[in-house]
Amino acid sequence: MPEGYKVDVSKAAGHVYPAESVACTRRDFLLYALSVGVPEDDLQWLYELDIDFGPLPTYPLCLLLKGDDWDVNSFMERWTSGGPLPGVPSYDFNKIVHGEQSFEALIPFPAEGGRFKSVKTCVGVYDKGSGMVIDSVVDLYGEEDGVHYCRMGTKMFVRGYGGWNGPKGPKGITYNPPSREPDVIDSFKTAPNQALLYRLSGDFNPLHADVHLAPTVGFPKPILHGLCSYGKCGHAVVKHFGGNDRTRFKSIEARFAQPVFPGETIEVLMWKTPSNDPKAEAVTFQARVKERNVLVLTNGYATLHKDTNNAKL
Repeated sequence: MPEGYKVDVSKAAGHVYPAESVACTRRDFLLYALSVGVPEDDLQWLYELDIDFGPLPTYPLCLLLKGDDWDVNSFMERWTSGGPLPGVPSYDFNKIVHGEQSFEALIPFPAEGGRFKSVKTCVGVYDKGSGMVIDSVVDLYGEEDGVHYCRMGTKMFVRGYGGWNGPKGPKGITYNPPSREPDVIDSFKTAPNQALLYRLSGDFNPLHADVHLAPTVGFPKPILHGLCSYGKCGHAVVKHFGGNDRTRFKSIEARFAQPVFPGETIEVLMWKTPSNDPKAEAVTFQARVKERNVLVLTNGYATLHKDTNNAKL
């Protein structure tokens, strides 16, 4: 961190970036499902002519960086596309890692895709000592109809940019799994090229591809996108507890605890959990790398609209 680095939180918190146009098609849904490890026999996510075809509920997270075209883009340009965040001096973008992610589906996403308006708001900037957290929320609206489809909350951790005596941030909710064996474990053996596949959905951060860059920022080799593992968790929840019905998906959140390296096996551990919402059912989950027995996603919590015809929980 540069000497004298200081954030003016009063200027950053509450800042609304200029609205951006983003777009996607059914082809994007197919690529995303493949890249997060949906198996070939789960065709409703992989085959556009399947009677139940539609996007995985977490697909809109790709639109955080994809933009409104289908070419390769610059991660740094996309990350800063709305202009600088007032009150936050420049920092090394290669030091950015995903801290936490939440996603709330307000209306099921259109099965044919379309064009949308993305509105990003900075919620806060926090000093965690070892780094800085930039907390933001993105709301996604239909470009023509104005329908509010979803809200995505992102906490990005900038390693090495803490210690400027800023606020620590609010204490989040802790979702501890029950003290028993998981109700379901869903396993996904990632391929050595998994990150190279997932990045085609719009996140072209070099950290996930450049074998020369990764060691310079503290990793022995490129790491898998946290949102790839996150997407697999979303798929596992809706498959095992929501009858693979995307319209039942309500929300999901988790913390990124450790990196996954392409080629490792991700195990999603899930527990049925009581919900405070009488209209929803809940699942607490974690994800671990089998080979190293380390948790890579923690504090996972997802909710599903109750199935009024045939409850799954």
